[in-house]
Amino acid sequence: MSEGTMQRRAQREERDQRDQRDKRLSRVLVCAAAVPVMLVAAGCSSDSGSGESTDKAAGVAASASASPSPTVQAAAYGKLPEPCKALPKKTLEDLVPESKSGKEGKSDDISTRASCSWNSLDNNGVKGSQFRWLNVSMLRFDSDATRGPADKQAQEFYAKQVQESQAVEGAKGVKSEPVSGTGDQATAVSYDLKKKEGTFKQQTIVARVENVVVTLDYNGAGLAGDKTPSADDLMKDAKKAAQEAVEAVSEANGAGGKEGGAPSKSPSGSPSKSPSKEASDEPSKGASSSPSKQAAAKS
Repeated sequence: MSEGTMQRRAQREERDQRDQRDKRLSRVLVCAAAVPVMLVAAGCSSDSGSGESTDKAAGVAASASASPSPTVQAAAYGKLPEPCKALPKKTLEDLVPESKSGKEGKSDDISTRASCSWNSLDNNGVKGSQFRWLNVSMLRFDSDATRGPADKQAQEFYAKQVQESQAVEGAKGVKSEPVSGTGDQATAVSYDLKKKEGTFKQQTIVARVENVVVTLDYNGAGLAGDKTPSADDLMKDAKKAAQEAVEAVSEANGAGGKEGGAPSKSPSGSPSKSPSKEASDEPSKGASSSPSKQAAAKS
């Protein structure tokens, strides 16, 4: 074999080996390039699952936020009568004959809280005097998603008022009895309260009609030697007046003339400030120092 032939063969072998090396290198590079693609695909697959989970969570949250807020039944009564006109003129002449006019209590909102008081001193000279004190207070509740239906709030306050009327400091011979025909529920509380001017016969009627609580206080005393009035007579007058006050509440809300102050069933459409906070500050009813001080001043 000539030297030229041998040289050409060597060159071909070297070229074949180089081609084989190039092919192997190309396969390695292709595989290496495929690895990131697979990782990216896997990553996309993982992100897709996470995104789906996130979307589901967002959907649940949106659904929850879109749920309607809890609602409560609207209050039956939306206003109160004028407190000093809640009782008929004839009743005032019988219970507080010497009173010229009623004194209206202070209130931030008379549609939710109102009161009026009257006092009468019948001076009989050396024979003594007859003192009478009458007070009517009314508290109306509005329905609230937090505090609940208005009538339920009124029921709770009614129970509280009855308890406070039975627990007046210094009260003697406390008696309580249910009263029929006056609103949805009513309780009468009576007791004696001795003051330096004399013995006061206290009568308290607490009544509830729908979402309104009416508290009527009536007391009397014989001063400067005059005889003590009959507790039974005072209670009879107090019950009559309380029923009339309850009827006035119903009439003010369009339920005029219903026997026993029957409640109106039409819900109120007029919103007003809730009296719940004021109710918590409502003073206990009964023969406070006010009647005796008024009597002392006029005796």
